[in-house]
Amino acid sequence: MTDLPLPDYDHLPLGTLETRLHALDEPGVAALLEHERAHGDRLPVVQLLEARLGRLRGGAEPSGGLPASEPSAGGAPAGGSPVGPATTGPAINPPSHGDPTNPAQPR
Repeated sequence: MTDLPLPDYDHLPLGTLETRLHALDEPGVAALLEHERAHGDRLPVVQLLEARLGRLRGGAEPSGGLPASEPSAGGAPAGGSPVGPATTGPAINPPSHGDPTNPAQPR
């Protein structure tokens, strides 16, 4: 099924899935549950989807949730990487064992 209500559903972390479900209506959650049972059938995900579907059938309304276009985790900072010559760590002397060009360091 390619027309799932959540883009890239199969790769969403479980931690963000619950929040994203709040934005879906009953047919959307039902479609995800059907897809999950037919493909991954992951017990925690099925339980989460069944619980949300039950709340929707009990009168809950779809609400905010995460926007579909928001990244699920991480991502590069907007200004680029803060790492540069001014923020690099000190030069290190690799251990002498196994490297004949590096003499042993005194103790």
